[in-house]
This record gives sequence, structure tokens and C-alpha cells, in this order.
Amino acid sequence: MSLSLEDDCPRCDASEFYKAASMRIQLGTKKKWHCTNCEYGFVTINGIDTSA
Repeated sequence: MSLSLEDDCPRCDASEFYKAASMRIQLGTKKKWHCTNCEYGFVTINGIDTSA
């Protein structure tokens, strides 16, 4: 299980996110990711990005 994720942040030029939380829910595993540079965050459920 990875504690970091490489993706482009839409608010700043950072390309790394850290996992802030993880929990099992009825739909699968919910993970909260936050940018290492700014306050931007998003959620994934079973690997599906929920940030529109």
C-alpha cells in the first residue's frame, strides 16, 4: 500500500500527493489524498478519482 501518489495538482506545480486517510466503506476502499505543496485534496474510492 502506497503512502504517496504522483499526479499533477490543479492549484500549484506540485506533482506529489500524500495519503491523509484510508477507510473501508461499502463501495470499497476510500482514500483521501492531499497535495504536499498546497491545501488541495481529493478522494478516491477503489482507485476512481472523485475530483470532478
